[in-house]
Amino acid sequence: MVVAGDDGLAHRLAAELRGVHGEQVTLVVPPNVRTARPPVVGRARSASAALFDRVVSATVGRGPNGAGTAGTATATGTDGGDTAGVLTATEITEAVLAEAGVERAAALALVYDDDETNIRAALTARRLNPRLRLVLRLYNRRLGQHIEELLDQAAALVAGDGEGDAGADASTTVLSDADTAAPALAATAVAGTSKVVQTEGLLLRAVERQAGTGLCTLALLSPAGTDPGHGGEQEPRLLPDDEEVRQAAGRTAVVLEQVSSAGGGESAAPGRGGVPPLASLFSRRLRWSLAGMVACVVALAVALWVVTPGIHPLRAFYLTLLDLFAIDDPALGAPLGRQILQLLSGLVGLLLLPVLLAAVLEALGTFRTASALRKPPRGLGGHVVLLGLGKIGTRVLTRLRELNIPVVCVESDPDARGLATARRLRVPVVLGDVTQEGVLESAKIHRAYALLAVTSADTTNLEAVLYARNVRPDLRVVLRLYDDDFATAVYRTLRAAYPHALTRSRSVTHLAAPAFAGAMLGRQVLGAVAVERRVLLFAAVDVSGHHQLEGRTVRQAFRAGSWRVLALEGRTDTAPDHVLEKGDRVVVAATRRGLADLH
Repeated sequence: MVVAGDDGLAHRLAAELRGVHGEQVTLVVPPNVRTARPPVVGRARSASAALFDRVVSATVGRGPNGAGTAGTATATGTDGGDTAGVLTATEITEAVLAEAGVERAAALALVYDDDETNIRAALTARRLNPRLRLVLRLYNRRLGQHIEELLDQAAALVAGDGEGDAGADASTTVLSDADTAAPALAATAVAGTSKVVQTEGLLLRAVERQAGTGLCTLALLSPAGTDPGHGGEQEPRLLPDDEEVRQAAGRTAVVLEQVSSAGGGESAAPGRGGVPPLASLFSRRLRWSLAGMVACVVALAVALWVVTPGIHPLRAFYLTLLDLFAIDDPALGAPLGRQILQLLSGLVGLLLLPVLLAAVLEALGTFRTASALRKPPRGLGGHVVLLGLGKIGTRVLTRLRELNIPVVCVESDPDARGLATARRLRVPVVLGDVTQEGVLESAKIHRAYALLAVTSADTTNLEAVLYARNVRPDLRVVLRLYDDDFATAVYRTLRAAYPHALTRSRSVTHLAAPAFAGAMLGRQVLGAVAVERRVLLFAAVDVSGHHQLEGRTVRQAFRAGSWRVLALEGRTDTAPDHVLEKGDRVVVAATRRGLADLH
């Protein structure tokens, strides 16, 4: 297998394939991969990055194609063993792909940060090897669908020309690390909606509760007061059996709360269209003024109908409107009551003019500012402060609004890609450097429920979290950190300093790599749920051909610590005694190694 990329996802994916799935991997990276990484945090961050390089070098070494091509690529790695090759190349050209062994490879993952680079390389790779299984990292969803169809059609044409079984495994899968990681990041910041994985016709939702509750226990968390990352009993236990759950009574666990049909259709989040809702066109004071004017007109019409014998109610209303707009003849010679009502109607008409003018101005102002960024309203509280509107932040914002969670965004770049999404969703945005004094205060951090720091700079995320904790020691914080060693150190320190506040650190590559690895192996990974610093995968698996599943009941198919069958895909009434038959497709929760064994 070949993995090509220019950031941490490529290294993580190669290590995942080699260490978990036991695959031979050739890794193609730029000569200086550190330049593509997020900013470091001093010497400690540099040391952790160097340590990460050594680990990757030890994990992904030289393979049978270890020699490099002069000028464009060089191969590096350690000697001996069954390690794979590391190929350095400034550009992913046809020669580099050939040198990496794409013509003989079973799968190729293109995980460059640039969509165009991945598309160019995919077209070249499909020409070199029509039987190749392709996995592309693309941020643009619509473009990804078209590219997936195009490359699959190319493979099908080759298969139709009679070149063996060219189309058998020549599938194309387009994934986005942002789409894979965003649900877990958003869920971590929101109580009661955490760890949600959605597939067609099925919604899987997991929450933190006491062990033994819920439909089934997915994981036992580390005991309170311990550090995740230590070995032994302090580690979270994924997919425990019933005996372990009974022994862990009172311990916090991740349990399956709901397996139900997922409501289709559009999100219920308000303001998704370009036209603002009617209630937002006018201020509350103006709405009350308009209501008062309508009440006055109705009262005058009723009074006219009462004091004028034989007049029809509709004619009384019509005459009142004529008096209101001063277009009726003076009521000379009319009864006194009629004359008084005409004067009152004229007075109400004078008062109505400025109200109508204010309504027009407010409506025009609302439509004019609908395309502008909103500011956090006064009195806002219980919201999530989201730092960063890049690729990850934009997807997280969309996910939070799908869950109807109030959000205030903070972004330093006025040209960030996520600002258009925030404007469309009518989400308040604070433009400014989060490290500057007063920016977080503008986002109402002192009244926020949670802080989600997902900028591309570890130092910015850490500084924002530390400042926010000084303002609100009990604030729930979730920060995106690139390096695992650095993230673990930060997590332990924050947890020790603020034992009563929830602190979570997440790595996007850590969450996304299993889905990319599964796609390279021909598996459909639906999502990843972070359990402290470990990952639990949700995948769709065909029962046919799996002796661990076929002919067994749902209860018998469970393997503690490896996988658990949750439901038949698209159904919510799967009983434990249901026998899995050929042709069934099930949704399973599995560890990384468990999913590899299940393949």
